[in-house]
Amino acid sequence: MSRLIQLTNGRIIDPAQQRDEIADLWIKDGVIVDRQPVDAKDADIYNLEGRWIVPGLIDMHVHLREPGEEYKETIETGCRSAAAGGFTAVACMPNTKPVNDNSSVTRFILEQAASCAARVYPVGAISQESNGAKLAEYGEMKAAGAVALTDDGRPVVDSQLMRRAMEYASSHEMLIMSHAEEVALSKGGCMHEGEMSTRLGLGGIPAAAESIMVFREIALAELTGARVHISHVSSEQALALIRNAKARGVKVTAETAPHYFTLTEKAVLGYNTHAKMNPPLRTEKDRQAIRAALRDGTLDAIATDHAPHSVLQKEVEFNLAANGIVGLETSLSLSLALIREGVIDPARLVQLMSCSPAAILGVAGGSLRNGEIADVTVIDPERQFTFSAEKSYSKGKNTPFDGWSLQGKAVLTFLGGRITYQDL
Repeated sequence: MSRLIQLTNGRIIDPAQQRDEIADLWIKDGVIVDRQPVDAKDADIYNLEGRWIVPGLIDMHVHLREPGEEYKETIETGCRSAAAGGFTAVACMPNTKPVNDNSSVTRFILEQAASCAARVYPVGAISQESNGAKLAEYGEMKAAGAVALTDDGRPVVDSQLMRRAMEYASSHEMLIMSHAEEVALSKGGCMHEGEMSTRLGLGGIPAAAESIMVFREIALAELTGARVHISHVSSEQALALIRNAKARGVKVTAETAPHYFTLTEKAVLGYNTHAKMNPPLRTEKDRQAIRAALRDGTLDAIATDHAPHSVLQKEVEFNLAANGIVGLETSLSLSLALIREGVIDPARLVQLMSCSPAAILGVAGGSLRNGEIADVTVIDPERQFTFSAEKSYSKGKNTPFDGWSLQGKAVLTFLGGRITYQDL
């Protein structure tokens, strides 16, 4: 790691400081400094004219598969993919094998991540083995390093258990992240319920399967005073509930993923298993509602829900295929399209992909303030490239965006002042 780095002529975008200007950023001994050091002549200089300098991107929803399914992804490969996508930190879901429902698994994840290309924040399970029967030990997991709680991949069906989870989590000042799905409605479904699912002869999942559970989570958050975060929001109905709850002062935050504001159910045509996910891709009306919610603040964050699978789980009949796609190396590019299309501005993008995830999870980052650890992402908004799943750093190649022509990407990623990815 270079002792002194000068990032010069770049556009510094830091919403946390309401800063948007062409200026230099200095990194000394892995920390951001706000003025030119006396030994500036010894600096490694990067001329970043035309590029953006932003706080390191944070993805608050990824699946790293380790322990237990290392053939799909490891913490190391997932972090390399994250760095290539401009991410300096990721929060990993607990649906590993074994489930991260105790301090031993939490510590293992952190030990594996210690020398990786991104910071890893483990998210612990709400219930033991994520089976929805008994609460896990939240205090034990928090002490080991867990930053939030979820049974992601499975909803907590028992409302009383979820109420107790929120109360227990609040006592430990931990966030509950909800996988909002009413399984009685989604059971047997594999894509959005509508005309297209009927035409394709596939079982459908109505938007109500999401919105009913979102309503429950909001009601329980209101009852308990707990903080709740709604993961991977996909539908207009759910957004309306979240918007209204926020207006009432309920402590609810929410995220969506790039595939929900980029694609619709039409991506499933041809029984494309790379477009199969849960919740499913929905209608154009839902897609437009998500874009509007990113603009008006109803949605707080963009997360990838990075879910690597092997060909064994994807190259099968559509109804048997695993849910999920990889997304760490396409998220930023797909999100930058929102700026070109006039949906949001650059500062809002940084808020959605860095500042808000840091604040929601209660972790470091999200700002380029003097004295902060130098987790920094440099973005070239004009860089055009064709995304190749085969050449990506992730073990998972399951993406509907393979071969897409994209514009804008991370070209330099710093983790504590150390370069973890460079493509200048």
